[in-house]
Amino acid sequence: MLTEDTPVHAFIDALPKVELHVHLVGSASVPTVLELSNRHPDGGVPTNEDELDAFYTFRNFADFARVYLAVSDLVRTPEDVATLVLGAARDLAAQNVRYFELTVTPYSHQRVGMPMPAITEALDDAARRARTEHGVRLAYIFDIPAEFGADAARGTAEHAVQHPPEALVGFGIGGMEEVRPAHRDAFRDAFTAARAAGLRSLPHGGEMTGPETIWECLDHYGAERIGHGINCLADPELVAVLRDRQIPLEVCPTSNVRTGQVPDLASHPLPRLLEEGLFVTLNSDDPPMFDTTLTGEYRVAADVFGMGVADLAGLARNAVTASCLDAADQKVILDEIDAVATS
Repeated sequence: MLTEDTPVHAFIDALPKVELHVHLVGSASVPTVLELSNRHPDGGVPTNEDELDAFYTFRNFADFARVYLAVSDLVRTPEDVATLVLGAARDLAAQNVRYFELTVTPYSHQRVGMPMPAITEALDDAARRARTEHGVRLAYIFDIPAEFGADAARGTAEHAVQHPPEALVGFGIGGMEEVRPAHRDAFRDAFTAARAAGLRSLPHGGEMTGPETIWECLDHYGAERIGHGINCLADPELVAVLRDRQIPLEVCPTSNVRTGQVPDLASHPLPRLLEEGLFVTLNSDDPPMFDTTLTGEYRVAADVFGMGVADLAGLARNAVTASCLDAADQKVILDEIDAVATS
């Protein structure tokens, strides 16, 4: 195990980064969640740090989803939304993140009574403040919480098409993958509407179910990236398609351990994904809930999987080129990465 002052750790700290897979509610710091839970004690979320730590110990993905929804229900005003965005911007900027794509689940906020235009206004204001106050640029991805079915699909698509934030670039789906077949047509229709409006298709898939979910994302959602995607390895034909098309996978190792998708970090399929020639990016998913950071995920790649400077710089470049930034903005960050990698 590498120590805190090893050269590769110093390189990771200095490395300019892009984060593609981080959730708004899942990025909420422990102090922020405690503030919200004390403000709204009827939400069932612990109001002290020790109990919240225990609350964030997940038996499986279903248990994580229950906790995530409970925390999400604490976000009840546009001001709460903006606070979370700015908190994520602050935390990521401190890790040399230059740009991030923040997944927002607007239907969760609609459910507690927030009007779509008010949510959008809060997101717009927060994106501008993130740039001026923290020096980091962000974009939004709206995702459907699958467990809420067709209503969530329609509500998310309506918000994305009729009331989009200025920085909205993508459309996705998360939550319990097992429920998707029951609402297949509604989810497909939502992606069709979002893509027609010019949004990129960026769904989760193959995290807790098998290759069939990734095929659905590719064949019927028009997926341009896959969130997680780790279970693609069960299907050689799918692996070949992902490799040939160079569809980026947003891989989140610590998340997969904390939600029980893999038993431990040493068992994570990240090395095999790379050996298969797949396009891999590193991401943090829900960092405070999983006791990680984006920097921490790069340290996992170094400490657990033995990746060196060249490998880590390659993963950082992958995140840039897989992002929704235009070519000119990508080049700025790629040049920064190259400067650090060759210094």
